[in-house]
Amino acid sequence: MCGRYVIKTPPALMRQAFGYGEQPNFPPRYNVAPTQPIPVVRLVDGRRSFALVRWGLIPSWVKDPRGFSLLINARAESVLEKPAFRNAMRRRRCLIPADGFYEWKRDGDRKRPHVARPQGLVAFAGLWEPWMGPNGEELDTACIVTTAANRTLGPLHDRMPAVIPPEAFDLWLDCANVEAETAAALLVPAPEDLFEAYEISTAVNRTANDSADLMEPLAPGAREAVDARPAAKAKSKKDDGQASLF
Repeated sequence: MCGRYVIKTPPALMRQAFGYGEQPNFPPRYNVAPTQPIPVVRLVDGRRSFALVRWGLIPSWVKDPRGFSLLINARAESVLEKPAFRNAMRRRRCLIPADGFYEWKRDGDRKRPHVARPQGLVAFAGLWEPWMGPNGEELDTACIVTTAANRTLGPLHDRMPAVIPPEAFDLWLDCANVEAETAAALLVPAPEDLFEAYEISTAVNRTANDSADLMEPLAPGAREAVDARPAAKAKSKKDDGQASLF
């Protein structure tokens, strides 16, 4: 799954890569977490458009999100059938810019954080949904579509975000002319050489930590220091389902 990720590409370069008309200005974020606003790229009147939405999809039919599971990921294998995702897959596909993501590898009674770092800016496959509350409040929400991990990342976790290559951006975004079944064919593991992965400091475990240091390789001797401490109790989290970004 993908529960934390990185956005560090400067706004001007991101705009150039995705070709949207808006000119947003925002700082780099090195520890983006669920429920925070995240940038997405979607089609509006046939043109690519930048928007900030909440990470954690809420289907339009949900009455009270407080009693609904937080959907931060959607599995590619079931995205066409699951009620929470099928309408968005047909009508509201988006791209989620990213400069990497974090994954925790289980090692005995510990989970060791790693970063999966691409060669440059990539686009995760995303779905978005507008939600309107009983009092008229409106909120756009989104989730990241995951697929089976490739051989490079498989040792860390059996899932990874589905990455849409630049030449397929239009195919993924054009919900009016491209059927969901056709778009779903893009939801495959990334090429083996797209990401490198290595262990990092447990500082990433705290969402309050948000600096470039989080992506640095684990310092020599740091693992031994961590292993000398008592292990923390693990918290459970579902794959289909975890405040401000800018």
